[in-house]
Amino acid sequence: MSDDRDPEATLWEWKEGMQAEHERAIADPDPADDHRIEAVSQVSFRLAYAYEDGELVQTERAQVDEPTQPELFSCVCGVRGMTREEAERHAEAAAETPSDGA
Repeated sequence: MSDDRDPEATLWEWKEGMQAEHERAIADPDPADDHRIEAVSQVSFRLAYAYEDGELVQTERAQVDEPTQPELFSCVCGVRGMTREEAERHAEAAAETPSDGA
């Protein structure tokens, strides 16, 4: 028995399905979930070490740049990989969605 499916077409179908699911999660948040937007930003530090009593010991720590603006955001409800605009839409939709018992 042979599998006549086109792997590239299958990949595109999967990507479209995942994108549609992602859009639904952004636009229609579950009112029972907690919704807080989070992001990660990197800051660089310059660390200095000295060799003392047979081991390296940190002697100085200086921040060398400011936090960068994050490019991807997530929500504690589980929606990941949102752009700033998508995160804003998700937060707005969550604020407009009435929660159960609250």
